Amino acid sequence: MASGCMYTTSHPSLCAPQSTSEKAKQIVGYKSVDDYVKSGMIVGLGTGSTAKYAVERLGQKLKSGELKNIIAIPTSEATKTQALSLGIPLATLNDHSVLDVTIDGADQIDKNFNMIKGGGGALLREKMVEVASKTFIVIADDSKLVRELGPGFPLPVEITPFCYEHTIRTVAGLPSLKGCRPVLRRGNVSNNKQDGNDIAITDNGNYIVDLHFDKKMSIKDALAANIELNNTVGVVEHGLFIQMASTVLVAHMADGSVSVLSPP
Repeated sequence: MASGCMYTTSHPSLCAPQSTSEKAKQIVGYKSVDDYVKSGMIVGLGTGSTAKYAVERLGQKLKSGELKNIIAIPTSEATKTQALSLGIPLATLNDHSVLDVTIDGADQIDKNFNMIKGGGGALLREKMVEVASKTFIVIADDSKLVRELGPGFPLPVEITPFCYEHTIRTVAGLPSLKGCRPVLRRGNVSNNKQDGNDIAITDNGNYIVDLHFDKKMSIKDALAANIELNNTVGVVEHGLFIQMASTVLVAHMADGSVSVLSPP
């Protein structure tokens, strides 16, 4: 079920000129911290263009004293760098195996709360941190809500460098993914734009193959695809996050309102 509200804040950075999409990301990122993070919590920090605003807001509230005794666990080296620049105390899963809450974005979300994540290349660390969290808050703008996963955003799969071409062929031939077009990610690992010639390397030293689906094809059975990918030797992790979210906050670009969605 969903409820809608107009979220406002007096923080000056929300009044700075921004694109509609960027403004929506900031609104929902700030709201997630304001509503779900309390003093004394262990907080997972997501990665990406929306999650960075949650990290920003957490830093602001720690600096102002509104939040205290926070320990945060980042899901990427990029997020770690941002958090350290903001003075956020950090730890790892080696220090804390259970988190109170993690806040992260998503690339696509279907009606069953199945998601594609990992466009930013941090899918392995994101999933490790998020499955260890008591509460997982997903933040996104309304363009990320889709009827079916696949068309419009490729599914990232992290694979070992060893015999990667073999693994790519194996993944592309899985029954639930048959017909997809696999593309080895090159250039900057934090996007799937093929903006360089060198193979992109994840924070974990692995490769990513992005599985593209045309408009007539989608991932019809995300649960089956999840199982098949999990059972494929050479696959380290994949970007299907199946019914993991506790709550999804959706910012509407048209008017800046935020809907709070609960699992079906």
